[in-house]
Parts: sequence; structure tokens; C-alpha cells
Amino acid sequence: MLLGDVLARFDDETVAAETILSLGDLALIARLRQRAEAVGQSLGEYAASTVRCYAASAPDEEWITLMGALGRTQDPGAVCMTRAFTYMLAQDAAAEGKHSACCSEHQHR
Repeated sequence: MLLGDVLARFDDETVAAETILSLGDLALIARLRQRAEAVGQSLGEYAASTVRCYAASAPDEEWITLMGALGRTQDPGAVCMTRAFTYMLAQDAAAEGKHSACCSEHQHR
């Protein structure tokens, strides 16, 4: 499946959750679950909002870094998802205790 197809189906919570689990990064999955619980969302809801927020708000430097990583991998979908989740979790941690207007649905607490 192409990355665009996966992203287009990320509104489906089941698809989002399955995608996260397919990455096989247990530490990342644990951090995503913890953050999802902290903001009162399911893992799939949080993942979907994270990807949308990443697409809407990541700065140019982040996109350049992502493009470089995509050019060096056999699995661009996994690299993109991992990068989006990792980047947004770092942004959430940096904004801890502050309200961020990143995306109205992507809650920072």
C-alpha cells in the first residue's frame, strides 16, 4: 500500500492503530499510548490527529529531514509515520504545561 493510501485511511481509528503496531517500535508505541491516555483519546484517535498535525505544522527543516530519510529507506511509509510520531511527541513534551495551537484536535496538556 502506498503512503498516500495509508494517510487517506488514517481517519479510520482501526487503520491508525494497526499502522502504529506494525511499526514494531515498542518504546514509541508505549509513548504514544501514554500520550493518548493523557489527552483522553484512544491510540488510533491520537495517531490520526498527530499525523494531521504533523502534516499541517511541521517546519520546512523537518520536511527536508524527512525527505532525506525517505531517500535512504526501503519502507518510506514506516519512516514517515515514525518520524511524524517522534517529532510530534517531542513537540508535545516541549509544550508540556502550555497550550499549543498546533491543531485544534491535537491536544497538548
